[in-house]
Amino acid sequence: MSPAARSRRTRQVGIAGAAVGVLAAGLATAFAVERVLVRRSVKAPGDPYVDEPFGDQPYDREMTVTAADGTQLHVEIVEPKQAVDEPKPTIVFVHGFALDMGTFYFQRKALAEQGDQRLVFYDQPGHGRSSRLASGDYDIAALGKSLAAVLNAAVPDGHIILVGHSMGGMTIMAFAEQYPEWFGGRVVGVVLMSTSAGLFDKTKLGLQTLVARASAPFFPLWGKTAQLGGTTIDRARVVSSDLAWLLTRRYGFGEPKPSPSLVTFVEHMNSKTSVETLTKYLHTLYTHNRFPALSALRGVPVLVIVGTRDYLTPVTHSEEILKHLPEAGLVKVDNSGHVVMLEKADEVNAALLPFLEKIS
Repeated sequence: MSPAARSRRTRQVGIAGAAVGVLAAGLATAFAVERVLVRRSVKAPGDPYVDEPFGDQPYDREMTVTAADGTQLHVEIVEPKQAVDEPKPTIVFVHGFALDMGTFYFQRKALAEQGDQRLVFYDQPGHGRSSRLASGDYDIAALGKSLAAVLNAAVPDGHIILVGHSMGGMTIMAFAEQYPEWFGGRVVGVVLMSTSAGLFDKTKLGLQTLVARASAPFFPLWGKTAQLGGTTIDRARVVSSDLAWLLTRRYGFGEPKPSPSLVTFVEHMNSKTSVETLTKYLHTLYTHNRFPALSALRGVPVLVIVGTRDYLTPVTHSEEILKHLPEAGLVKVDNSGHVVMLEKADEVNAALLPFLEKIS
């Protein structure tokens, strides 16, 4: 290398080093400000859930269900506490992307206290306490088959009501596409919360934002995650937990000042989901299109619930579902974001419980 070339190379390295230094300083300042904001938010007075013991909830039985591809699915079952003349349908809850069965914390609490129905909860592949998809085939169709495995093992007979949030609603649609004969027979009702049958290209913010939140501070480089490596990003997520908390509040909730305890609960669920799982699900979520599958649901009562400030699956997605299921009910929950069943639990339960009672 000539002296002139070496000189140019030295200058280039110096400029690059200076740019990295400026960027690092900027990130350090930003994180310092964010930490102050987080501390202030977490200590905000009047948080209604500050003493709520979020986390594991009681169950009567747990089991591990092996899906067709070998994936191990963690399942928890709550048995009815009251004797009934005729058994009511078992309610099966299917959670969404980057979350776990804790998503339905308040619905589980209310129904368990009511005590007259059997409840089944499970963690989707790659989420919570379930293993990653053994086949490596991270698509919605595979999730439909996982749901079938849970139903066959945990609800071998009797009527069923399916409740799905976000990707959980898409899972129910995939199950309906694969097993339409279940609907109107064993499946007697469906609840779809904050979900879509396939309009992600029309979403302004979309799921890329959700994944960006999970992998901060590397979200500007999301297209280069393969070079960075999942382990590197996972470490960064721990370091940048304050930023993740703030972004969870921004994109998961609709109220300008939601309960800090609720935000922390959702962020903890999100942070436990590996980057590998997040990235491998992205393609199937963007290409999800199951409008034809909705025809299988026409034989059963359907309730659709969505927050009016849901940035990930906006109200237009739920309205599009209603075009294919005109007999379905639609409940729009004011000032709520994507985790509507947590942020506005009372409003959701006020719509959900009468619906369940009516078809039980």
